[in-house]
Amino acid sequence: MIRWTYAFLDRPAATVDRATAFWASVTDTRASEPWGDEGEFTSLVAEGADTCLVTQAVGGPGGAHPDLAVEDMTAFTGRATELGAVVRARRPELTVLRSPAGQPFCLVPWRGQRSVPPVVTGPGGVRSRADQISLDVSPDAFDAEVGFWVELTGWDASPGEHAEFHVLRPALGLPVHLIVQRLDAPRPASAHLDVACPDLEAGRTWHEAHGAEFVGRGDAWLVMRDPSGGVYCLTRRDPETGE
Repeated sequence: MIRWTYAFLDRPAATVDRATAFWASVTDTRASEPWGDEGEFTSLVAEGADTCLVTQAVGGPGGAHPDLAVEDMTAFTGRATELGAVVRARRPELTVLRSPAGQPFCLVPWRGQRSVPPVVTGPGGVRSRADQISLDVSPDAFDAEVGFWVELTGWDASPGEHAEFHVLRPALGLPVHLIVQRLDAPRPASAHLDVACPDLEAGRTWHEAHGAEFVGRGDAWLVMRDPSGGVYCLTRRDPETGE
């Protein structure tokens, strides 16, 4: 059973500090001291809540990936591989896998996390929450990838408002949800962070003031780029419910 969820923002080592500073500002969190074997991780800590957002210094352009905290890593890893995932690395408290479409994700032990960070209120009362990872897959892999994540998580799942999306929502109060997006053309699987923000234009102005750049506009979302070059979206969803 998945007991907690994290969004890891993978950013180039040369620019990860910019990403950390930006995301700390727009999520009203503080950056922890770097941790990991090479100091590659930085947790973004919300006052009085458990951490669910982490930046990671990587080689290459980066992206995003989910970490799932579970009670029984051995059993959950076995379930994932039965469904088609491939184990890429094992450590005592970390298992790195790839989904059938090739999207990286990690399993870690649950350590009792329960407190979801609050909705953030920015300038002019704009409300937001970084609460969703979009798993972006090629058209020919979409159905199988949806099936994999539905079976693995056991979460409620339904087609999105737009035909290219399939939404997964946990029954428990978990901080990071998932959505699978069917891309227009084949390319390797990737992922990006979605920020629920009902007032898109106010959110855009706020994020641009901290160094983000506007990339493009969808029906109910804005595509943005953070100061380290990582792409993310502001989506017109309720930050309290995710809907």
